[in-house]
Amino acid sequence: MGQVEVGGRKALGVRVELPGSPPLLLIVAERGFVMCGFLNVEAAERLGVAAVMVSGVRTFEDVLEAPVRACTSRARELGVEEGMKGREALELMIG
Repeated sequence: MGQVEVGGRKALGVRVELPGSPPLLLIVAERGFVMCGFLNVEAAERLGVAAVMVSGVRTFEDVLEAPVRACTSRARELGVEEGMKGREALELMIG
């Protein structure tokens, strides 16, 4: 775990090393989070949270630069759109 800077603000970065696999990555902001493809957007939608999914990432910088592949309706309410970078999505969710 560590801090990830986004737009001059801090978010919580969580990295879990997995055996024989790319890591599980998650960056948590005040109003939502960006997750790697290991995590389930449909479950996040059912829970009513602002969640964004990116894929093909191995580092926090990759998460910030990757395009949004999917997002929940709550994330869309904050202005998140598929295709924007993870960094842009986090800036909308960071407060």
